[in-house]
Amino acid sequence: KHKASLKGFDVVQFINENSFGVIPSVEKEIISYLKNNNEKLFLLSCGTDYSSVNYAMNDHLRYSIFEGYKDHSIPKEKYKFPLRYTTQPYKELHDYMFSTVDGVIASDMDYHLPLKGHQKYLGLIPNPINIDILPIIDNPIGKKINIFIGINKGNSHTKGIRYFKEALDKIKIKYADKIEVEIVENLPYKEYITKYNKAHILLDQVLSYDQGYNALEAMAKGKVVFTGAEKEFETFYQLDKKVAINAVPDVDHIVAQLEEFILHPQKLNEIGTNARQFIEEEHDYKKIALKYIEYWSKA
Repeated sequence: KHKASLKGFDVVQFINENSFGVIPSVEKEIISYLKNNNEKLFLLSCGTDYSSVNYAMNDHLRYSIFEGYKDHSIPKEKYKFPLRYTTQPYKELHDYMFSTVDGVIASDMDYHLPLKGHQKYLGLIPNPINIDILPIIDNPIGKKINIFIGINKGNSHTKGIRYFKEALDKIKIKYADKIEVEIVENLPYKEYITKYNKAHILLDQVLSYDQGYNALEAMAKGKVVFTGAEKEFETFYQLDKKVAINAVPDVDHIVAQLEEFILHPQKLNEIGTNARQFIEEEHDYKKIALKYIEYWSKA
């Protein structure tokens, strides 16, 4: 039905090894058609795929989205979606995709690390953020610090939300008069954004090494974000100052980090300013667009 409109392009970029969400055999048919009717094909690794899942399951990372699976604290059925990439049909799709495309790009450290050294890997291009529509929000610090966490029940187990919840339980007992905690679940995006705009601290995710869009957009607004900001991330960007708070799967560590801001609220503005500057320097969508053109052209 759409064949005529899917040919004659300079570049086709897939956003996942299973971009079309169909069974692997049909996915390969579509990839083959696009290969034969367009100039160049590229794969963007920006979500779970064979490379990232296999890398995590083989314990190459200090921790991963599979913590609950490995320690048996979360039912295995919850991991059916990401683990399908390790089955034979999806492994064959992965191999076919990598043999067909002209290059592979990663969007952040969680996908960069598994691909390092692969002959088809072109490098990391950070997620683009439209900073023009995300002005920094000046939230005066009053009597209480607002701590916000938005939960998507469908993937909270892979984000490590349970560590945040346990940490907040401890913090609320100790600093009830100094903090205001807001926890929301499965809100529509517009309503969610309205809620989180008033937050000083956003608790994003624990089980990552870099930031996803939720964190990046909050950082653009000058929020202090607890998210993935591991040493590999700091080294890659050659950072000499904190732009986000690295949240690790250790409740007491998260408590200590939160306590630091509760006792020294002036640090909120410092980190928030650093965060905005980092987004402007590394994630500006116009700069990122030019990087894609550069990578597509040189492959």
